[in-house]
Amino acid sequence: MSIIGVMVAALLIFVVVGIVSYFISIYNGLIRLSRNIQKAWANIEVLLKQRYDEIPKLVKICEGYMKYERETLEKITAARTACIQAKGVANSALKEGELSGLLRHLFAVAENYPDLKANQNFLQLQQRASYLESQIADRREFYNDSVNNYNIKIHQIPDMWVAGMLNMQDKELFNVSEEEKKDVEIKFDFPK
Repeated sequence: MSIIGVMVAALLIFVVVGIVSYFISIYNGLIRLSRNIQKAWANIEVLLKQRYDEIPKLVKICEGYMKYERETLEKITAARTACIQAKGVANSALKEGELSGLLRHLFAVAENYPDLKANQNFLQLQQRASYLESQIADRREFYNDSVNNYNIKIHQIPDMWVAGMLNMQDKELFNVSEEEKKDVEIKFDFPK
């Protein structure tokens, strides 16, 4: 074998190794982005679980004070159950929006019950709920950033070719539901 033949073979091997390495690099990057989305969603679920655990305590405290708000408390309990059972990002976002709206309504209505507002357990749960809502919002933002980065990457050349070979599809953003965009309506259901 001549020196030119060896050089061509070495160049060919170098090019093949380079292409394979580049493919592996793109693949690993896409997998990392995909796993970041899963991690971000899992972090949201941890906070949602904590919020779900607080809601029965909040409802229990409110029941004794808010005699005329039974319907609101029942709606919160039903919304909590719907959130726990929600499947998929879009359905979860919708149900979470409904629950958040009901909780905002509950805290707004609670302003009209001075004894409830003075209850230390209620105040602690209200602060905890506010803290969890803030943390959930931060995690949603991180989740959406991760999804956006992934969705952009799988549509850019040359990553889109690798993503296409691996059948990688766009991921769904966690969008704010119409329910969360509404103002809180405060009404009192006093007996007639």
